[in-house]
Amino acid sequence: MAAQRPIFDPTRMAAKEDANLAPRSLTVSQLNALVKRVLGTGLPATIHLVGQISNVSRPTSGHLYFTLKDERSEVRAVMWRSSAVGLKFEIEDGMEVVATGSVDVYEPRGQYQFYVRKLEPKGVGNLELAFRQLYERLAKEGLFDAARKKKIPRYPRRIGVVTSPSGAAIHDILHTLRRRFPCVEVFLYPVRVQGEGAAAEIAGAVRTLNARAGELGGLDLLIVGRGGGSLEDLWAFNEEIVARAIAASRIPVIAGVGHEVDVTIADLVADLRAPTPTAAAELAVPLLSEVLEGLLESESRLRQCMRHHLELARSRLDAIQRAEIFRAPAAVVRRKEQQVDELAGALGHAVHQAISRVQRRLSDLQVRLVSVRPAVLVRDQQARLARIDHRLQAVIHRRCREAERRIDTLGRLLQRVSPSARLGMESEKIRQYQLRLHRGVMQRLSFLRARTESLTDRLEAISYRRTLARGYSVTWDERRERIIRSAAEIRPGDVVITETADGEFRSRAEE
Repeated sequence: MAAQRPIFDPTRMAAKEDANLAPRSLTVSQLNALVKRVLGTGLPATIHLVGQISNVSRPTSGHLYFTLKDERSEVRAVMWRSSAVGLKFEIEDGMEVVATGSVDVYEPRGQYQFYVRKLEPKGVGNLELAFRQLYERLAKEGLFDAARKKKIPRYPRRIGVVTSPSGAAIHDILHTLRRRFPCVEVFLYPVRVQGEGAAAEIAGAVRTLNARAGELGGLDLLIVGRGGGSLEDLWAFNEEIVARAIAASRIPVIAGVGHEVDVTIADLVADLRAPTPTAAAELAVPLLSEVLEGLLESESRLRQCMRHHLELARSRLDAIQRAEIFRAPAAVVRRKEQQVDELAGALGHAVHQAISRVQRRLSDLQVRLVSVRPAVLVRDQQARLARIDHRLQAVIHRRCREAERRIDTLGRLLQRVSPSARLGMESEKIRQYQLRLHRGVMQRLSFLRARTESLTDRLEAISYRRTLARGYSVTWDERRERIIRSAAEIRPGDVVITETADGEFRSRAEE
């Protein structure tokens, strides 16, 4: 147990002065030094002081200067840079704190000050206060807004994982990714996830993976996290440097830190929060069996759609073949010829009626013009009749030519839409549909076959039989229901099966 410092007694100094029998004069510097020595020997080396902070000053030196006060008094306080860098929270005016330190005199000014070595908020932990302060600051900047979060890709090809290489989290993540989507590539960036400097390593890993994603063939997603622990263990993920690195990442980030009840700043800034590292891996990739099932369903729908289009084409072709113009084209032509004959007959009848009306009018005129130069009138009427007859003949010839042109046009149209030509065109369309369907189905089958072979090769590459081929073995129980992982699982007399690369053999345990 350390010896306590003696309590300062002013009477001792007075007795000593009386012994000298002469008054002693002191300079100001000597007085301040004397007070400094007296305070140093008369007060405890460590004092816990409760007070309210005010007049905070932060010069470029990194030291902190402030005042600690209560309802009646106040004292100047100093916290040197070496102690201030360890603060997890920002001190503010009006904050109630518990300051741990010692009292000393600042000799140049002759004032005593409280030198703070440790500072804690009163009534709340320093880590909890630091979390609240950082949360409020980042929330004001909008780093937690859903609008800025990036969409997580549905089928990532390459995933970067930022975590400890020796923790349980990386094993859970890799196991879950292989189980759900074995075709994904995983790039581990090993970092420390707790302790001094862990936050800087995590932030640096996120920035490096963003900068070098092109060298890795492109990264579609990042998983940042670690397993469970105390608030102090998880604190690296509550550091501002980690939060800003995740927010600035161009690659979508899933954060899986601790257990489901643990919430860190990194979880809130990330594009997607997972309750655990295993859940982060489950959210990162789909289940391969579901993907394959969806592809099969899409293939089935594609086949049904193509069959439907073919059936529609056949129905249209059948409807065209059943049309009258293809069943009896001659009947259609005869009806058109009959219509032409009817028009020609109606035209001749109209001409005959017109001539009859003119003749009757001429007869009337002849009767009326007997008395007035009939020869001249007859000559004029004959000339007029000749002109009318000429116009009528021209009209008849023009109408006949038009009827002949219409008949020729209808004939050529019937030749173009003849059943044989139409059937040839539709047959060619059906043949083109069949060729396109065959090519599409073969291409789809080739793609699925190549993808299945690739997945088979990858599954075979991670098969335990590859490990057996390198000289290892696997020991099963007698029924081959479970693998023996420890000697404690075997009792004397148990039969076990040992599997090697080229076969297996049975053994009985003696002890």
